[in-house]
Amino acid sequence: MGNECDSCGNYVYDEENEEYYCCADIDEDDMARMMLEESVHHASHCPYWQNGDEYAVVRHQAF
Repeated sequence: MGNECDSCGNYVYDEENEEYYCCADIDEDDMARMMLEESVHHASHCPYWQNGDEYAVVRHQAF
């Protein structure tokens, strides 16, 4: 999925294993479809991506 994972709310740090992982509930069929789209189109958008910026709503409301 690339760099979009870095800003995703589903991309969390596991302190026990000291690594990041995706905590989205993705089944095998969806994962296979996303991998196929990525290999064919060389870019795809993850349908499970969520804005990980906690302050986005606050910045929007400030104006």
